[in-house]
Amino acid sequence: MTRGDAADLSRRLGGQAEAVCRRYLSAGRREGRYWLVGDILNSPGRSLFVRLTGPESGKGAVGKWTDAATGEHGDLLDLIRRSCGLSNFKDVADEARAFLSLPREAPDPPSASRSPPAPSGSREAARRLFAMSLPLHGGIVETYLRNRGITALHDADSLRFHPRCHCRPDDASPPEPRPAMIAAVTDVSGRLTGAHRTWLTPDGAGKAPIATPRRAMGDLLGHAVRFGAVRDVLAAGEGIETMLALRMTLPRLPMAAALSAAHLAALRFSAGLRRLYIALDADPAGEAARSVLTARAVEAGIEAIPLSPTLGDFNDDLRRLGLDALRAAVRIQIAPEDVDRFMRGSVLPETG
Repeated sequence: MTRGDAADLSRRLGGQAEAVCRRYLSAGRREGRYWLVGDILNSPGRSLFVRLTGPESGKGAVGKWTDAATGEHGDLLDLIRRSCGLSNFKDVADEARAFLSLPREAPDPPSASRSPPAPSGSREAARRLFAMSLPLHGGIVETYLRNRGITALHDADSLRFHPRCHCRPDDASPPEPRPAMIAAVTDVSGRLTGAHRTWLTPDGAGKAPIATPRRAMGDLLGHAVRFGAVRDVLAAGEGIETMLALRMTLPRLPMAAALSAAHLAALRFSAGLRRLYIALDADPAGEAARSVLTARAVEAGIEAIPLSPTLGDFNDDLRRLGLDALRAAVRIQIAPEDVDRFMRGSVLPETG
């Protein structure tokens, strides 16, 4: 098939965009100018959207689709190829012609084929998102964290920046690209199992003004966003910013952000762990997570020590009370031997 043949098929399919969606993405539905569905494999949901109106080509063309969860996009020929699991472009063209009631042709297929899509929200989708993201330092993610009082970003390879990570502003709107902080979720051996997205304002002043500015994807249970390599002592808590704030006072202590109270309670322990600091959020869910995690740690022979914030969480303490007050409050809660090991003599460069 020549480029002109492909363009002609794509144009013809665009003229029947809604019918194409009803055939190949039957789990979705029309909402305004878009067809919404979970993913290219026709799962229920609203992550993938297809334009049902627009020009034949160029920006906003009819038939163009984007998966907000993975960042994948394409036209209606791509939609047919991926939804049908076809790798040979001749088969894609034949399927499109059959749909359009056109005669079949048998041109030589192109030699190259694209990788199959990753299921929406899967571990593979998380891996691809993290792989296509950019280094953290010098961008709006660093500005965002500085605005929250966080400047100690050593051993922060688990954090990256994506300039156009798709999100849905609210339930009634189609996905749109926004800058985001991307965090790798890993297991105790360092293998990536998921990713966490925090959408930001374009200047990094804060989180994006959308209904849900934070979302996770992949395999999360028992895993965490990690800072530093664990030997025998670890601090674990819920939020990324919470743990990075605590790290301002204990910059040499490895830390893990489990992303929610439920996931914190289920955190898996690495071999050799002997002491676990549990950074609490001052709410009922945080207290429940502490109780469950403490019981699991004690059963595994691990000493569990709670660390309590003065306000809602340690990032609240850092921003509203200041670093000196946070350091003083944390100092009296940790084991005496860990003061020398993780707190004293800990002046570090702000990044790197």
